[in-house]
Amino acid sequence: MSASLAQIIILIFLGMVYLPVVFFAIQRREDGQGTATWLVVLYALLALVINISEAVWQNRGDELLFQELQTYVAFTLAIILLITLQVFLKSRDWWAWIGYFGFWSLGLGLILTNVFNLPDDLWTNGDLILYRSRLGPAWVILGWIILTINMILTLYKAQHQSRQPLLRSRLGYWWVPVAFTLLNDILLFSGFLVIGQPLRIFIAIGTAYVVGTHYVPDLKNITRRGLIYVASTIAVVGCYIAGFMLIQALFSANENFSPLVAGAVVALILALIFAPLNDLVSRTVNTWMKGDQYDASLTIHQYSESISNILDMDRLANIAIGIMLEAMQINRGFLFLVDAERHADGHKTFKLRSARSPEERQLVAVELEESGVIASYFIREQKPLLQYDLDLHPTYRAASPNELSWFNELRSEVYIPIFAKKQWIGLLAFGSKLSGNRYTREDLSVLGAHANQTAVALENARLVDNLMRLNQELRQARRTLEKNNQELQRIDQAKSDFISIASHELRTPLTVIKGYTEMLMDDPKLENNLKKMMKGIYDGTIRLHEVMDSMFDIAQIDARSLKPHLQPVDLAQLILEVSSDHAKMIREREQFLSINVPAIPLVKADPHLLRKLFHHLIRNAVKFTPNNGWITITGKHIPAIINLPIGGVEIIVSDTGVGVDPNLREVIFSKFYQPGELGKHSTSKSRFKGSGAGLGLALSKGIVEAHGGRIWVESPGYDEVNFPGSHFHIILPLTKPEDGEALRNGEPIKSEIGKSEVETRKLE
Repeated sequence: MSASLAQIIILIFLGMVYLPVVFFAIQRREDGQGTATWLVVLYALLALVINISEAVWQNRGDELLFQELQTYVAFTLAIILLITLQVFLKSRDWWAWIGYFGFWSLGLGLILTNVFNLPDDLWTNGDLILYRSRLGPAWVILGWIILTINMILTLYKAQHQSRQPLLRSRLGYWWVPVAFTLLNDILLFSGFLVIGQPLRIFIAIGTAYVVGTHYVPDLKNITRRGLIYVASTIAVVGCYIAGFMLIQALFSANENFSPLVAGAVVALILALIFAPLNDLVSRTVNTWMKGDQYDASLTIHQYSESISNILDMDRLANIAIGIMLEAMQINRGFLFLVDAERHADGHKTFKLRSARSPEERQLVAVELEESGVIASYFIREQKPLLQYDLDLHPTYRAASPNELSWFNELRSEVYIPIFAKKQWIGLLAFGSKLSGNRYTREDLSVLGAHANQTAVALENARLVDNLMRLNQELRQARRTLEKNNQELQRIDQAKSDFISIASHELRTPLTVIKGYTEMLMDDPKLENNLKKMMKGIYDGTIRLHEVMDSMFDIAQIDARSLKPHLQPVDLAQLILEVSSDHAKMIREREQFLSINVPAIPLVKADPHLLRKLFHHLIRNAVKFTPNNGWITITGKHIPAIINLPIGGVEIIVSDTGVGVDPNLREVIFSKFYQPGELGKHSTSKSRFKGSGAGLGLALSKGIVEAHGGRIWVESPGYDEVNFPGSHFHIILPLTKPEDGEALRNGEPIKSEIGKSEVETRKLE
């Protein structure tokens, strides 16, 4: 009875051990491995139920029947373990094993219910008998064999095909639950029923650990250290025994021989040779197991000396990558430059472009979003990132597929950011080690130190590279600009030639048309209807003649052959005359024009050209001022200044029109410039915003500059609702009076051309 009680206590204790496994699995579950975690929980809970059932079963039932039940449970736990492995490996076929379990369970049900009415003795050869009652366990054991074989093959294939040493190391831990499953179930099927099946506890613990732990210790490294420890211990013990036996053989005949002294001498010798002996054992084991052997401090020192003075980007990439590949025995490496760019909508991206090196193929640049998980990690942590994390860590499942695809195509294992002055300027990428080992913390520390050493050299090389690229772009832009300028000069010259030829060739036929039209209009015998038609032809001819005159003047300005015929000109009087010519147009538009020019000095100028100047300015003001608008012409004398050594006069033509766009203050003085839409153009002289050939302001500028003056416009802006208006300023220089002459002033003029009748007054 006491033995049964002890067994029950053991069973309950073993069952309760599963509860911490359940809590551990739930607490350590990874996002993305949730299904595998709950399968581990299911495994532990089912094993717990079996242990409690076994405790209750003690001395209350048939042990053979309970062993048969344990066989069925072993099959169920094996299928759970296999599905957990399939889910962990992200296999899409894991659901097929649920169907397999259903099929095998159905077969077991058919056997247990004897649907086929099989006899109790299925087969016998006289010595052996196959009972129908043993067919169920045999069926389950066959299914278990298929499961375990598939489990072993799946695990071996996944570990063999994985290119990530960290994943291979993590998969190595799967062999622990698989091995314990084989050992436990083989003992069970062999009839060796162990109380509580304690090996299942280790299966649950091992599975929960490998599923819930992203970074697992390196099994290969643990094995290597264990071998070094064991080999060193064996070597020391062997040397001690061999040394002691040698001393004993040589000096045991001496009556003063002391085993204690002999042991002390051997121990002293071992103490002296322990360090080199242990180093020899370590190198031997590392060589045999392909361990990594390099001097980190020497590598960093060599690296720092090699790249410190390199300014060429290609050479820096070649040396920086080459040293690391050789020192750490890495199969591939890349150096990328990181260019930050702030877009118009405010978001920031980091463009990774490869720095060329001989072994490196040119990769397509990728842009990482600042808000993306990958760029955020580099900027926030400034630490290496493993491809293992990109592939399996749940954090990076939210990364852009394009970003993940770009990193995956590099076939690298570790990425080390390079920062200078807290700015991300570069990225080192290294592939797998030639030894097949994973990157250890020490390796990542060394690579981080190399990245820090690279930062200064890379920043200097980037500055030089950017300067060279900028110079190249400037040279290319200069060549393009020169080519465009030559093309523009050619086009402008062709335009000037066309204007010159057209103005010369059309003036003669227009003069003939004008003359004959005037003769027909003066003929008293001509009918009134025909006279009206002739009047229309005559007005069109005059309009065309004005355009040709403007084109002719523009051609002279372009050819710099416009020579003003200088003579004293009273600007106030000239402006009054030109304004009077526009009186009819002003009355038609119901506008108001005022002239207020004080007594200002006479200027030496060409009165014919100045008439054209003010004609175009006043007409322009009338066209772009709405009905009931105001036009004001004022003037003043400018005393001598630096640019006007004798002084000058300034005339301002102001209006309350649509104004001028500040960005177009220079453009409006160019040839053929047309404001607004072409559909609104008109040959009308007074229509609001009507336009002509677009030569008026260009001709005005040419006339002013031909006299050594300056013309410009001031306006708050263009507005067809509020009409801010514009002010055209014309400055004409005064010339030094000839000997005996005094500087004469013209008459002051105040004049108004209004909406009702024209009133002109000349003030003394």
